[in-house]
Amino acid sequence: MSDAVTLRIMQSFAGIPAERWNVLSGASKDHSGGVYNPFLSHAYLSALEQSGSATAKTGWLGQHLLLEGADGQVRGGLVCYLKSHSQGEYVFDHGWADAFERAGGRYYPKLQSSVPFTPATGPRLLTAHGEAERPVQDALAAGLKELARRHDASSAHATFVPETEIPAFEQAGFLHRTDQQFHFNNDGYSSHANFLETLASRKRKALKKERRAALENGISIDWLTGSDLTEAIWDQFFAFYMDTGGRKWGRPYLTREFYSLIGERMPDDILLVMARRNGRYIAGAINFIGGDALYGRHWGCIEDHPFLHFEVCYHQAIDFAIAKGLKRVEAGAQGEHKLARGYMPVTTHSAHFFTHSGLARAVGDYLERERRDVEETAEILAEHGPFRKGERQDD
Repeated sequence: MSDAVTLRIMQSFAGIPAERWNVLSGASKDHSGGVYNPFLSHAYLSALEQSGSATAKTGWLGQHLLLEGADGQVRGGLVCYLKSHSQGEYVFDHGWADAFERAGGRYYPKLQSSVPFTPATGPRLLTAHGEAERPVQDALAAGLKELARRHDASSAHATFVPETEIPAFEQAGFLHRTDQQFHFNNDGYSSHANFLETLASRKRKALKKERRAALENGISIDWLTGSDLTEAIWDQFFAFYMDTGGRKWGRPYLTREFYSLIGERMPDDILLVMARRNGRYIAGAINFIGGDALYGRHWGCIEDHPFLHFEVCYHQAIDFAIAKGLKRVEAGAQGEHKLARGYMPVTTHSAHFFTHSGLARAVGDYLERERRDVEETAEILAEHGPFRKGERQDD
């Protein structure tokens, strides 16, 4: 870079003023530097920490990097945690950890650049508007690698990285990994019916039938956002989260306080899709509204009804995105069942650095094979999408 810069390590977003963090590209709705990503906002990240969801006690010790110029202005930033486990990441490295420890190594602690419990792609090498992007990215990627060495960590990982950031990570010695998600792309549809017209006849009939069946038992759907998000509503949604999350993961990651904090700090960025029956809510899904995308996160229920999960999580998200003119819906990690509902395969990217050369070689060989498998699988799945031939969506 053209002048002296300093990398400052911050253990908590409580120590980073919101106005300083939100000058970074993509982290502010009102900033012209990038498309708003709610998960990178100070409101969201600080709520994770303040609520006790992502803290040193839960294995997420903040090691956030701020790149500052000689004038004290923030040039860039990177969300980072020192971790004692691999939970809540959605890019799985348990096999690497097990193999390394069987060979006598120590895999933890490791560094993780990601938004905790949030499998959504977004900038990791954050650059302030007006700064030359690549020099800032190079400095942050190199800083993350050096931080791993200072902590005597086995590795540093940046997950759900935009493909455009991969060259900066590779320049710093990181390995490139790919995986797959399923996204809905809004091709300028005027309504859900307009979207259905682009599907093959058999697929279209199946989805219409599925949506009718989901609401057969006297169920209705509400969209709640902004001032609708009362503490009573959060109490009900948290009960869904705890019931379903407890059965799915064993121990849900997010605390009740987290929902109160985001409801207070960013209510207009949240959409709850809630299913009502016999005068009470029985299921719901939480979504976050970005500058050009709707991000589906998690759902829960206290009553089981056929197809209700698909209606609340996928069909209603498409309805909302079309109604609000959002370009896409990102429906979270995994899930080939999303394909039949109009969500097409999209490649996701991550970057991984290992301080042990032997581990780096072994993982590098594995990732080369894995990238080929991911590419071939995506091609096969895309051919089996629900769209009429010649109208396949591309991300």
